[in-house]
Amino acid sequence: MGNFTRWLGAGLGFTLGGPIGAAIGFAIGSFVDGFSEKDLLLEQDNYQQQTSTRKQVNTQSGDFEMSLLVLASIVIKSDGNIDKRELDFVRTQFLSMYGKERANNAFKLFKGIVKKQISARQVCIQIREHTSHASRLQLLHFLFGIAKADQFVSEVEVEEIRKIAGYLYINQRDFESIKAMFYDASGNAYKILEITKSVSNNEVKSAYRKMVKKYHPDKLQDLGEEHLKGAKEKFQSIQDAYEQIKQERDL
Repeated sequence: MGNFTRWLGAGLGFTLGGPIGAAIGFAIGSFVDGFSEKDLLLEQDNYQQQTSTRKQVNTQSGDFEMSLLVLASIVIKSDGNIDKRELDFVRTQFLSMYGKERANNAFKLFKGIVKKQISARQVCIQIREHTSHASRLQLLHFLFGIAKADQFVSEVEVEEIRKIAGYLYINQRDFESIKAMFYDASGNAYKILEITKSVSNNEVKSAYRKMVKKYHPDKLQDLGEEHLKGAKEKFQSIQDAYEQIKQERDL
């Protein structure tokens, strides 16, 4: 247990407290006999003492990781069915991002978190107070990946993610843009660039430049190299959408 809590204490900041911290504490208690909320708060105190003398950053890699786990658990349960393919997607993504040992710790925690009823609104309030807009967009991208993992995104899942987006102060245009990255439908290239088919060629180019700036992976550098893969996938979707529109319009 000591190694596990040291892993938590070393990698987390704001998510050790609030509703996310409560979910983490519940999860650990589900597989560690005798674990209490005081144990988690002790890790939080240790973390704060270690970081009190150096410049604080709002979000660490571990905080983003825990935010993903908690929000993923909400989306996976939203349709009333915890699908094995969705769980496998979470595990695969974490293995890819974090390596075997850290991913195993995270997934072990996730299986505990998914057993707890969690308020999406309270969790999202905590997240948006400590994360950048670019980080919250990346969280949304990951959630759609989970929903699509079973090859079918139900309306219940879409509405749950839409609700989460609202709580995270992500506007409707950004929501529809990221959603369109996971569907192969007519007009989706325009939705990804947040424009309509009626716009001029100059407006297409302007929209592309704006989206490149918004979704550039450099905006997530502070979250660590492990989280840049998803950012690059999102950025590639912007590139692909622009290339498709250029071909359609012979630009």
